[in-house]
Amino acid sequence: MSRLRRFIDKGPAVRMVETPANDTLSPGLVDRLFSWLFSGVSGPRLVAFCSLAAFVAVLSVGKIFDDGDTYWHLATGDWILLHGAIPTTDPFSYTFAGAPWQAHEWLSELLMALVFRAGGWSGLALLFAAAVGAAALIVAAYLRRWLAPGPLMLALGFALACGAPSLLARPHLLAFPVLAAWVVGLVVAREEGRAPSWRLLPLMLVWANLHGSFVLGLALIGPFALEALVENRHRLWATLRDWALFSFAALALALVTPHGIEGLIFPLKVTGMTSLPVIVEWRSADFSKLSVFEIALLEVLFLCLWRGVQVPVVRLLLLLGLLHMALQHIRHQAAFALIAAMLLAEPLARAKSRPAEALPHPAGDRRAAVLAAVVLGLAVIAVGAARLALPITRGDGVNSPISALAAVPPDLARRPVFNEYGFGGYLIFMGVRPFIDGRADMYGDTFMHLYSSLTRPDAAALRAELEARDVDWTILQPTNPAVAVLDELPGWRRLHADRIAVVHVRISPGASNFAPGAGGIAGPSPSSSPTTAPPTD
Repeated sequence: MSRLRRFIDKGPAVRMVETPANDTLSPGLVDRLFSWLFSGVSGPRLVAFCSLAAFVAVLSVGKIFDDGDTYWHLATGDWILLHGAIPTTDPFSYTFAGAPWQAHEWLSELLMALVFRAGGWSGLALLFAAAVGAAALIVAAYLRRWLAPGPLMLALGFALACGAPSLLARPHLLAFPVLAAWVVGLVVAREEGRAPSWRLLPLMLVWANLHGSFVLGLALIGPFALEALVENRHRLWATLRDWALFSFAALALALVTPHGIEGLIFPLKVTGMTSLPVIVEWRSADFSKLSVFEIALLEVLFLCLWRGVQVPVVRLLLLLGLLHMALQHIRHQAAFALIAAMLLAEPLARAKSRPAEALPHPAGDRRAAVLAAVVLGLAVIAVGAARLALPITRGDGVNSPISALAAVPPDLARRPVFNEYGFGGYLIFMGVRPFIDGRADMYGDTFMHLYSSLTRPDAAALRAELEARDVDWTILQPTNPAVAVLDELPGWRRLHADRIAVVHVRISPGASNFAPGAGGIAGPSPSSSPTTAPPTD
């Protein structure tokens, strides 16, 4: 039993081969190389640099608005501002109009709408860049306790790069700083041999109203509490009491949402949906092509085997559980990489140092920290002012069929449409009631599977659905198989086609006058608000 306890406390060594002192890849040589490369950037300056680099990178990538869900999140926030309430039924689609719907990310959507009204697309880009920059700041500040500048920048860089597919203007990105701060709070509490500070608890209140990932925050308490109980067997009951009080308080605050217990259950219901693979981000990781995520995994495996890293067994199991989530669903890779970087920082530092040297680095000069914070703030203000001075103008994009919708006459746009899944958000934003949009949780498995079959396509099923819903026009991606079916379907013809979307219209007495090139719905201006009251039939 004593051996088992020692194993749980310290974890098994993964040391495979001792590296000879004269090996050209010796840890000492690599450390000296990194020290030489980053000798001018350290301490608070390094943390500020990492945060600013992440902030600028998000603004520079240009892909942050590639997700169609951004549009309906903005529309939801605008609906909340307009009505002074949080929607409980669907106000947007015509297929599920009035059906129960939980706007569980209402706080993020409200914030997005406010920023959009004030600063347009540029302001929204700055909001999400600031969220990523804040997360980088928090993680870098913690990693500095254990890692030298070079390893720190590599670890943080890979962690953020793994989340690149998720760097989209949606609520999960606004929750990133909260996730980082929460994990740091739990890890530091364990390093200091105490229960987490109660000052962490307000984060859970905010998190539960920002994004459904707050459930992960609640789940993370368990492994750290178990680790504390195993380590503090001599004061078992006091440790159990302190961690239990924190856990119950966090759970209670997680329930302080407009949805109560339903808000807590909601993320679990979504992950259990059988139609999730229809959505790209819910698919499993694909290793048929080399990705940053695969490179990061191989890098960590190499370092752990090379350095003989020892990870306590509870944290090892936690890492494996998070890795399973990341492999199962692409959308979890960002959270896994961020948390893994913080969990492995101490074991990596201890693996390359003698026990007496493997202590957290001192916090450093307070004056230097204040100066770095001031410089960071001024730099962010300067970059933000430059971004606002050059407003972002939206054009046709992968989920933004601006030209195609502009070709649809307003009278036709008011009639039922059959649309691409990714176009639903833009249609909502422009005041058009969609057939479907990114709110898969509301539509449910049955409807999602139906939509999948219609776009496979099943020609007979598609025609029957178009008739049953009285659909008068469609707007689909050119690569959608249903486009070819509509091209051959009697009673339908093309109204518009470009590289983003193809619009078909029904040939009937009511729609026969709609000709290609007819005036339609203009695209969004840099600061235009979404139309939150779609036209009715």
